[in-house]
This record gives sequence, C-alpha cells and structure tokens, in this order.
Amino acid sequence: MAKKKRAKPHIGFTESLIIIICILLILGYLIIIKAQSPQVPLFLAVILLMFYGFARGFSWDTVMKGIEEGIKPGIIPLVIFLMIGILIATWIYSGTIPTIMYFGFKLISVKFFLPMVFVACSLIALVCGSSFTTISTLGIAFIGISETIGINLGLTAGAIVSGAFFGANVSPLSGTANLAAAIGNVDLYEHIKSLVWTDLPAWVLSFAIYLMVGFKHTDANLPLIVSMSKELQANFWITWWVLLPVALLLVTAWLKVPAVPSLAFGAALAVMIGWVHKPISINQLSNYIMNGYVAHTGNAAMDQLLSKGGISSMLSSLSLIIFALTLGGLLIRLGIIKSLITGIEKVINSAGKLIFATAVTCFGVNILVGEQYLSIILPGESFKESFVKRHLAPTYLTRVLSDAGGAINAIIPWSVSGVFISGALQLKPLQYIPYAFFPIIVAVLTILVGFVLSRKING
Repeated sequence: MAKKKRAKPHIGFTESLIIIICILLILGYLIIIKAQSPQVPLFLAVILLMFYGFARGFSWDTVMKGIEEGIKPGIIPLVIFLMIGILIATWIYSGTIPTIMYFGFKLISVKFFLPMVFVACSLIALVCGSSFTTISTLGIAFIGISETIGINLGLTAGAIVSGAFFGANVSPLSGTANLAAAIGNVDLYEHIKSLVWTDLPAWVLSFAIYLMVGFKHTDANLPLIVSMSKELQANFWITWWVLLPVALLLVTAWLKVPAVPSLAFGAALAVMIGWVHKPISINQLSNYIMNGYVAHTGNAAMDQLLSKGGISSMLSSLSLIIFALTLGGLLIRLGIIKSLITGIEKVINSAGKLIFATAVTCFGVNILVGEQYLSIILPGESFKESFVKRHLAPTYLTRVLSDAGGAINAIIPWSVSGVFISGALQLKPLQYIPYAFFPIIVAVLTILVGFVLSRKING
C-alpha cells in the first residue's frame, strides 16, 4: 500500500494577521519603548518564527530555504555598504569631504541652510540616481557643517534624506524608478511623468517646511566656523582637485556602471589623490580601509567630525540588515505575506481602495521585510492584474510602488535604507525620521491622488 503523502502546511489570513501583529508588538515594545538596538528584537522575532514554522508542519529544509532566499536579494546591498564604508574613509583621507565642508562654510547661509541642503541633495541624487551615494558623500559633509553651526542634526539629516530620496525617485538612472516601471510594463519616462502628481507637490511642501524651520536658525557660532575652516586648511588638502572622485561617481552613474565598481573607482581615485598630497604606507591605508580614517588635528570637535568610515563601521548595520532580510524571507517562504495580500484583495471593491491597499501593502512589506526592491516587487506583482481588471492606467500602479514602496523605505528604522542612513550619518533612526518630510508626505499624497483620480475616471 502506497504511503500517503503529507499535506503541505497552509497558514491562512487570520493566522497570518495574528503572527504579524505579534511580531510588530515584539519589535515595537523592545525597539521603541525599551529603546533597544533593533538587532536583538529582530533576532528574537526570527527565532520565534523559525520554531513556529516548524511546529506548524514546515520542514527545517523549508525554513532554511526561507532564510537563504531572504538574504539573497540583499547580497549586493551588503557589499555596497562595505564599499561605502571604504569610500567615506578614503574621501576624508584625500580631502574630498573636508573640502566640501570648507566651501560649505563659505557659501551656506545659516538661515537658508536646511532648504539649501534639501535642494542640493535633490539635485545630486537626480543626477546620479542614487540616494545612498548622495547621503554617504554630500550628506556626511552637511552633517559636519550642521554640527559646527549649531543646527539640529536630526533636522539636517531629515533634509538630506528627503532630498536624496526625491532625486532617486524621479531620476531615470535610479534602480527603484526603473524597477517600478518594469513591474508595470510602462515606459520609464511615462512613469516619471506620472510622479508629477505626487512627488512634485511633496517636494514643494517639504521645501516650504524646511524654509520655515530654517528661518528660526539665525545665529551661528562664527568664531567656531572660522576656527574650523582654519583647522580644515591646516590638516587637509583643500582644493577643487580633490572633488574629482565626486565627478567620477556622477560620470559612472550616467554610464550606468553598477554601484560596486563605481564606488571602488571613487575610492581608488581618492587614494591616488590623497597619496599625492600625503603619502602613506600600505599598512596605514589598510588600517583606514578596515577601521576608518582617524583625524589628529588637535581640535577635539574636528577630530570627532572627521574620524569616520571603514569596513568595521558598517558591520553593525550589516548584522541588522541580515536579520531583517532573514525575517522577511521566512514570512515569504511560510506563505504569510501571500496570505495577507490574498486576504486584502478580497475586500477591494473600488479603484480608490485598490490604490490604498497597494500602498498599505508596500508599507507593510517595508516594515516586515525591510528591503526596498521587494517592497516594489511583491505588491506590484500581486496587484498588477487587479489594476488591469479595473481599467486603471499602469502608471497608477507604478506611482504607488515608487512613492509607498521605494521612498517609504527611508523611514523604517530596520530597513536597508534606514540602517544605511543611520550608519552613514552616525545618528539613531528616530533622530531623523520625524524630519524626513518628503517620504512621509509623498506616501500620503499618492493615496489621496489615487482616490481623486480614480473617482474622476469612474465618474
């Protein structure tokens, strides 16, 4: 007699919802209320979910495959993190970041500092198509200037993040913009034009807020600024030549060179420029790459500002991303995410609700999986047919994916973007998230515009 095949376990909508609520309660209590670092709460959630999956009848092989599949999409971002740690250290050594700070002291008005940071980061991210590159280069310099002139670091970081993610959202060179367009099977520039309804108003509103907040900052410690400028000149090579690595990154972005080799080229050029001015041994260079640049200017504040970077500075961030991706992989492999999306689809009976459900799902995937691309892919593939059935233009879908999927990733503390921003700018996520106005506003607008436009179509 043939052995009866064991039925495949299935986790339904109600059970999936209970699991998600439990995970969110664990994360929320330990991270927000108990102010713990996210690594341990995420690790705890992963362990509990692993054993729950096994207890529900899933094999250990299935559980392990979930972990493997969860981490796999994050391999390139993890390598990029390490490369950015190296880039920061080499750009301080070459004088690139100190030069940006020096000219920033000369050019930037305290009253208009926040809106200027927002605009500058928007333009750079638009040109290079990368929010990470913008934050890890221009962003670090702006944080240094902000600390010197006495402006709230969280506010400055919020302006940096808002500008960087706006630029990445609307840039034809952006990975998220290209991915969203590809999911919806629309022309890239048609997708970008559709963002005029949401991203442009969100940008204007964000600019207005930074402008109003900036007017409150009228005083600056001028003696300290003068002192810092002199310290920069005395200890680093301050010249336009050291900005060549920045130009190289922009060129490689236009040529669509992948991020890893682009960052490698930028770091290598910085090392060559730095060696011309201040030759160092191979051992010293290796130490910079591994442990970061350590400034010895004699000024404690300056030393703190410019002792950054290195592979080791990114290891804590890497562990956080690995646990977040592992949790996401388990949720997907056990069918929990699919059950939730299927359950949500059943209650959708209008175009406005469909757009709202897609946006909420994008936000939910960001919270549970933490990976920017998956927050676009999973909801996009799940709801694509529903948009077709309701005769909605595919740009409705791609706009939601960009705004509620790509941009929102910046304000999730344990997401790939949130961890990167925190590590690069040396701030806790909750210091900058309340001031990252663009990602918050654009997510709200994409839902409101979806309801308005869908009613116009149906009416």
